[in-house]
Amino acid sequence: MSTLAPLHLADMASPALSPDDSSLSAAVSVSPSDSENLSPDELELLNKLEEQNRLLEADSKSLRSVSGSCRTSVTSPGPPPLDQDSWELWGRIVTHWEEWTRRKEKLLKELIRKGIPHHFRAIVWQMLCNATDMPVKKQYADLLKMSSPCEKLIRRDIARTYPEHDFFRGQDSLGQEGLFNVMKAYSLIDREVGYCQGSAFIVGLLLMQMPEEEAFCVFVRLMQEYRLRELFKPSMAELGLCIYQLEYMLQDQLPELNLHFRSHCFHTSMYASSWFLTLFLTTFPLPIATRVFDIFIYEGLEVIFRVGMALLTVNQTELMQLDMEGMSQYFQKVIPHQFDSCPDKLILKAYQVKYNPKRMKRLEKEYAAIKSKEMEEQIEIKRLRTENRLLKQRIETLEKVRPNSPPQASHPLFLSLLPSPTFLYRRCKDGRLASMLHTVPIRSMQPRRPCFSLLG
Repeated sequence: MSTLAPLHLADMASPALSPDDSSLSAAVSVSPSDSENLSPDELELLNKLEEQNRLLEADSKSLRSVSGSCRTSVTSPGPPPLDQDSWELWGRIVTHWEEWTRRKEKLLKELIRKGIPHHFRAIVWQMLCNATDMPVKKQYADLLKMSSPCEKLIRRDIARTYPEHDFFRGQDSLGQEGLFNVMKAYSLIDREVGYCQGSAFIVGLLLMQMPEEEAFCVFVRLMQEYRLRELFKPSMAELGLCIYQLEYMLQDQLPELNLHFRSHCFHTSMYASSWFLTLFLTTFPLPIATRVFDIFIYEGLEVIFRVGMALLTVNQTELMQLDMEGMSQYFQKVIPHQFDSCPDKLILKAYQVKYNPKRMKRLEKEYAAIKSKEMEEQIEIKRLRTENRLLKQRIETLEKVRPNSPPQASHPLFLSLLPSPTFLYRRCKDGRLASMLHTVPIRSMQPRRPCFSLLG
């Protein structure tokens, strides 16, 4: 048997493809080391599957084209049925899942990168994230009977989730009701996160593929095991880390574009935050975004970094010619539709991006150290502000001792209330912290000439 060669770091140095390249011959190659493991029939099945997925992606007249025959839009005839070979191949994968994940992992990875057929997405997504038999599924019905403090917020936002999609159109639609139920149930089992608007797009995509209970289980697993929970916490600390890591990749691989962004104050968070919070579901049309999600659910956030850098690489020349407003419009209107005709080019380009997991781990530690130092500075600033406030209170007390004249330096009450000469500066060696407090140091007092200063 023969298989598709996995993409290695050596492949990343190959020339970049632009969105209008006419050939994808480099996308498929046979590894000599794997040719002994797969038969020619298996390779033929893979080629047929690739062609079948290309036909499915071409049916972009309706967003419902990826959601299965039972939810196909009336404005579209729906996706064509899978051919017999594709049914047999993915049927074998699902039936012998443990064998494929243990012995044919490279082949499975290549198949997923080519796109999971929509008929199999529901079961494959559940199996990929180990959500097929979760105890929390039994709690779902009971959770729906409870009330959540996030209900009003969820109701307000669900109408904004896939507003042009037939499944979610209308206040009483099945999509909106299912979305409300899943988001409410999750807000009850995870009080710290509660509800975050970006997560609704992920749940909405799951509901297009599977019933509520299964979508709930998959979403819980994604939150727990795929860094999403950290992304959606109120502090959004994980989002800051992702932006920090992406900025490093941009500076390292596209330094000229990075300087252009900086010169126009076009911060990474302005265009990339939604990439991580919604996994490109609010960036690309649904057929392309679903292809990215296929890979995400198998490989994690790495694919978000790869696709993001691929977009920046492809569009570097055009972005370099735009100002801040022009770049913002370009990200919103041009980039999302560049790969509508062939998502495979986007995936190919993404896996030509240099991605070093070890370096990303080091960046994670660097970011944690930076945030820790910032936290220490904030604590010190808070402490100094407290001391500043106490000093003001002491001075006000001194002023009340003799209203018509300042207290003498030898006055017992004055001496008892006056802080030590090094009061605010004894531990504040950082001049920047002192300047932030607008603190004026107390001057030394001359005999028989009482003198003290008020804080600014």
